[in-house]
Amino acid sequence: MPFDYVSFEEARDRKGLRMVVVPGVPSPWGEAAKGILHTKQIPWVAVKLDQSNDAMAEWTGERSGPVAIYEDEAPRSGWAEILLLAERLEPSPALLPAGPAERALVFGLSHEICGEMGLGWCARNQGVHASLTGGAGFPKPAAQYLAEKYGYRPEEAELYGHRVVDILEMLAGRLHEQKAAGSPYLIGHDLTAVDIYSATFAAILAPLPPEQCPMPEPMRAAFESNDAATLKALDPIFLEHRDFVYAKHLELPLSL
Repeated sequence: MPFDYVSFEEARDRKGLRMVVVPGVPSPWGEAAKGILHTKQIPWVAVKLDQSNDAMAEWTGERSGPVAIYEDEAPRSGWAEILLLAERLEPSPALLPAGPAERALVFGLSHEICGEMGLGWCARNQGVHASLTGGAGFPKPAAQYLAEKYGYRPEEAELYGHRVVDILEMLAGRLHEQKAAGSPYLIGHDLTAVDIYSATFAAILAPLPPEQCPMPEPMRAAFESNDAATLKALDPIFLEHRDFVYAKHLELPLSL
């Protein structure tokens, strides 16, 4: 579902759903939010994040993205908050199961991908650690910014890598079990939010090809600079699931 970028001032004066997003790179939290809105066909307008804009920060309460603002309601920047807003605005197709046990499973797996010390969080800090200790990764100014944003602590560098591997192996294990049961999805036999999170967060380790995901080459190189343990844990079924979700449910090429 296409979206339009509008100026911050225009978005602030509009009604409906507006979302501040990081432009130019496949920020996984932002791409997940876009994917949820696309799946539900919820109309929205996009605002390019400007971290230096004090008025924007006052409006959103953040100097980051994504931040979703609906009508005059409080801004929502958490992955779960944005998901729950989308479920309220357009209940169908549901991305959260009705049953409490499966619903809890979706939230639990989603947190392992999107939440603090989850896949995205730890992969980011892995890249920061490599960049700040002489390895391949982000340019130093970007690494320093990300270090502060994600609470990087050098004494936890080994933990970040272990968490990335553990979560990748857990997701791959579920996908193999689900495939044996005849389902291409992580839970049950229908798309849920966790499928969108898994597909979009794969970009932080293995971005889609340039024709589907245009991005600056230094950033692509940083995303792809995985250590040996992470590369080993990137089971082909994880990327097959990414490609399936994009082909069947999301939109390519990415709009950044």
